[in-house]
Amino acid sequence: MATKRVHGELLAGDAGELVGVSGTTIGQWARWGYIRASQSDGTPHVYAVEDVAEAAVVADLLARGVRHADIRRAIEELRASDYGDWPLSEARLSVTEDRQLVLHENGTRYALTPRGWQVLAVGPEGAEEVRLRLRRPRRGRGAG
Repeated sequence: MATKRVHGELLAGDAGELVGVSGTTIGQWARWGYIRASQSDGTPHVYAVEDVAEAAVVADLLARGVRHADIRRAIEELRASDYGDWPLSEARLSVTEDRQLVLHENGTRYALTPRGWQVLAVGPEGAEEVRLRLRRPRRGRGAG
């Protein structure tokens, strides 16, 4: 699979500001393998816009109470299924009320289990689709 072109160059603090977390958290997520520093993994790490999008999905999943281990497993399984370098933002995912990850692919729903993605015979109740959300930097009163 050919490497896709990446866009932009952001340091961890800028990436974190867009996602709504600290730059330190962005660095931790890169070390843990949740996201990559596609522009440079040297010091300092330099992130692409695509990496920031992936981080925004990680932030959304964590905010919904998805376990760290489930996020890691989803990334591994999606990469193995050819979802590319940014699997969380490429896949169509939802989270159930009981914090289970669901993959929607070609009209079929799969639940993430310890055995990987398993076909769901009945749709999960209350599943809310994961969406990419970037935060706008806050401006002071009276600013633009």
